[in-house]
Amino acid sequence: MAEMFSLWNMFRIGWRGVKLSRRVTNAAVSAQTQRRYSTECSLFGLLFDIDGVLVRGRTPIPAAKQCFRNLVDGDGKYRVPVVFVTNAGNSLRETKAEQLSHLLEVEVSPDQVVLSHSPLRVFTQFHDLCVLVSGQGPVVEVAHNVGFKNVVTIDMLREANPLLDVVDHNRRPKDLIPPSMDLPPIDAVVLFGEPIRWETNLQLITDVLLTNGRPGNPVTSLHYPHIPVLACNMDLLWMAEAKNPRDNPMADIYGANLYNRYLKAMHRTRVQAQGSSSSQVPGDQQCEASDDAKGSGRVMVGGSFDHRLPEGCSSILVCTGVYNRDHQDLPSDPEQTVTEQRIFHGHRDFRFDPSLTQPSFIVHDVRDGVELVFQREGWSLQ
Repeated sequence: MAEMFSLWNMFRIGWRGVKLSRRVTNAAVSAQTQRRYSTECSLFGLLFDIDGVLVRGRTPIPAAKQCFRNLVDGDGKYRVPVVFVTNAGNSLRETKAEQLSHLLEVEVSPDQVVLSHSPLRVFTQFHDLCVLVSGQGPVVEVAHNVGFKNVVTIDMLREANPLLDVVDHNRRPKDLIPPSMDLPPIDAVVLFGEPIRWETNLQLITDVLLTNGRPGNPVTSLHYPHIPVLACNMDLLWMAEAKNPRDNPMADIYGANLYNRYLKAMHRTRVQAQGSSSSQVPGDQQCEASDDAKGSGRVMVGGSFDHRLPEGCSSILVCTGVYNRDHQDLPSDPEQTVTEQRIFHGHRDFRFDPSLTQPSFIVHDVRDGVELVFQREGWSLQ
């Protein structure tokens, strides 16, 4: 997709979109972060999608470079908080930050980058389990970086069980059947992103699920629920430098609007709690969490109101990526997700709501979007 968001009142980072509070701005910013930002005090900040907003593949969008020249002061410090959010998951934050720094010609630090696998840091109940990871790039390093301690890759699993992957005839075992190697039972599967060999990954993951984490064993009974599968990114459509759009319109704008709806609901709950003199709202401390992490994909979320959520998140859609004003690939009926001509690519865990597909604003490019944000906040971009 191609958009940016604006948050209000926690930094107001919400154009991809969100609003945050001055108290949070001052209290939560570390000394290192303070050195990266100018002394101007803002109550808003910016979340930027990358592909289609700042770059097309490896080519920077001209408006993006112009925009970031105005987003930093004479000392190279950001005038407002800036975070880069991407569905990519095949690299470390350090690598992505280095790429962005080179492309945009401004300093981007790793803590300004949120990748699709970044949320796995909070899935602490899985970090000590043996996990099978699928994707490409430095998957072992990425897995360790987000907290997993016992990692098995698809290649490791294939080498331990060579007879499971026989689609590619050139990789079939020749002559004698090699003995299987011992690997610990798999407790969960982590999908970082698209793999290079789909057939191998799909087959081995299916074997792992059917055998309850022991793919070398025969299937004696079906285990349900099966071991957890943590999928970082459901969005397998993108544009990059292709001539025709191949992105998922349900991934970004829908997500930003859904988050904004959540923020509004949380603030209403907060007000109600304060009105009843309650310091904490039932259900806000934690969602239902299973003691047996192997048997449940649920994760503890939330916390007390002390963590200071943003006030809101607004989405700005730019026209330099997938979006086409003349083509809307969205079903009009909330209950109708698949038709002969159209397929709803939204997350299966989210009920389709047409109102969440509409961005707060539509602009030509990222510079126009940032100018719009600054204008509405009473700031000058120059």
